[in-house]
Amino acid sequence: MSNKQELARTWEMFVSTGILDSDQVPLTIGDSWRRCRESGVNPYVGGCHQLLDAAELAKLLSRKKKLISITRPFMENLYNFVADSGFIVMLADENGYIMETLGDLDTNQLGRDVNLVPGSRWIEKDAGTNGIGTALIIQKPVQVSGEEHYCRNIHSWTCSAAPIFDDNGQMMGILQMSGPSYASNKHTLGMVVAAVKAIEEQLLVQQKNRELNLLNSRLNSIFQTMSDGVIIVDPDGLIEKINPAAELILSNVKEKIEGVHIENVLPDVSRIKDMLDSDKPFSNIEVMAESARGHIHCLASGGTLKDDHGFNSGAAIIINPINKIKKLVNRFSGAEARFEFSDIIGQGSDLQEAIRIASLAAENDSNVLLAGESGTGKEVFAQAIHNRSPRRDGPFVALNCAAIPRELMGSELFGYVEGAFTGAYRGGRPGKFELASGGTLFLDEIGDMTQGKQGSLLRAIQERKIIRIGDNKVIPVDVRIICATNKDLRGAVEKGTFREDLFYRLNVITINLPSLRDHREDIPLLFDHFLDEISHRLNINIDDYEPDIIPALKQYAWPGNIRELQNTVERMLCVAHGNRLTVQDLPVEITSLHPKKTRGGEISREGDLISVGEARERRKHHQEEKEIQEIKVLLGQYGGNLSMVARQLGVSRNTIYRKIKQYNILL
Repeated sequence: MSNKQELARTWEMFVSTGILDSDQVPLTIGDSWRRCRESGVNPYVGGCHQLLDAAELAKLLSRKKKLISITRPFMENLYNFVADSGFIVMLADENGYIMETLGDLDTNQLGRDVNLVPGSRWIEKDAGTNGIGTALIIQKPVQVSGEEHYCRNIHSWTCSAAPIFDDNGQMMGILQMSGPSYASNKHTLGMVVAAVKAIEEQLLVQQKNRELNLLNSRLNSIFQTMSDGVIIVDPDGLIEKINPAAELILSNVKEKIEGVHIENVLPDVSRIKDMLDSDKPFSNIEVMAESARGHIHCLASGGTLKDDHGFNSGAAIIINPINKIKKLVNRFSGAEARFEFSDIIGQGSDLQEAIRIASLAAENDSNVLLAGESGTGKEVFAQAIHNRSPRRDGPFVALNCAAIPRELMGSELFGYVEGAFTGAYRGGRPGKFELASGGTLFLDEIGDMTQGKQGSLLRAIQERKIIRIGDNKVIPVDVRIICATNKDLRGAVEKGTFREDLFYRLNVITINLPSLRDHREDIPLLFDHFLDEISHRLNINIDDYEPDIIPALKQYAWPGNIRELQNTVERMLCVAHGNRLTVQDLPVEITSLHPKKTRGGEISREGDLISVGEARERRKHHQEEKEIQEIKVLLGQYGGNLSMVARQLGVSRNTIYRKIKQYNILL
């Protein structure tokens, strides 16, 4: 008995009885027959009976068009090997649907007889053991010939199929070659497997190409849209490419700058030469870039670029104008103006006149001198002027001249380079003039500046240029100066303690801010404003206050002006009992101004007649108790930060330290 006859007998016995002679069929085929029998496949009439309609097939072909386009050339090569031999080459998707077929007319007609056509679904549970269906399940190449097919109507065929996987191991489809069973040959499966390997390699190449194209597209998009200026140079330092940000910084179009040596754009930068010669990157060095508008003060960083063999192919240099970086630093460090003219509270005629002049001053770029006692709101006016001026988008940098030791004033104003003096920061530091460039520099307490620094300030204002301490590089600056003082600068000029030429340079527009005692009618407005603002900030609920508080506030001289009133409101809120402020919550210096008197003594708060001396002692004791309580509350509120407590009380840090020792307050 021949092998074919033996196989036919084995098939007939299995489909009839379920008994399998495993010696006559490969393990893969035997396992498939068992699955088919368990699934209820009819071995006599089974086959492919499920086809997609035209619309569904078109949708499938569209979804798999990339796989089809890559596979088609390999299918054509396979068919060329077996042309006119009765074989068909076909491609199915991962669900068993045939998508493409290649074969001669006669073989295609035979294939149509058993639905080996696009849109047919060849899975085991419908069509029994077959190349496509079995390869889908075992996910390995398989050859099914003659009676190895579970269904009798395809016993005349031989099928060699192999699954196609992507680089992630996901099955994408099945490549199959089918023909007459008498032409079955093991080499046929080998040809299909080789074609599949080539297809998978091509899929991988195309995937990598897509990834590279996507990466290049993203890198180019970043290069074109990033806000930093980027200059690409070749190993000799010739500029190959610049991005739009670099064009904007250098005020030059790329056609004029590409091909030019980098030294023509960033002269005297030895770090660039070192980077190109010895592969040493650099970061955040200060450079003066040559642009169509002149010198541009920039920060530069650079690093070499490598080709796929690890050799130097040039370098990328990133530049940023110092002004841009300073604006970012100022914004995140709080060097911004917050107040507008609408934030200035008050209707007094003198205050309204000051607002009118300040509003006019905001429209031009002239220097402004704000004169007034401490606490009258000079910095609020300075910020309001800045925020209404054309420089509103630039930085607002403030410097209190009275708070800076004289030996540090120069470095604060003009900055310094590394090694300029003992304790200088590595890399140096810009001064307030540089930080304020493009915006406003507010010099508070200008009358306390030493005469030596007055000359340096005058020169910087006149020339609009500065030189950092320890350096010889001239840095252009563009600032508007607003000064403030609580001193008589004209009198200081007459005494010779303030330079006359600097005075007239600063005193272009003078704005006199009235003291609070000169517009007492605004005290109720200010009190209500601070009460609402501070109670909200401290999360203290106050419903009302005694009417006698306002007259008491109006009788006080307010030597600390609006700042003192603000601190007074905060202290009252901190020591208040309940949700209603009373006269007893006022500081003792206000409540003790006008006590009720009677002959021979005074009337105490309890209504008792006491001596003047005892009244004085009681007031002193009461004042100390209030002061101790206020300091304790503020110490708890600010976590023991003496500087913050001193600022809230309007006194120096040393005063707070002395009172803590005097009253034996525990920290």
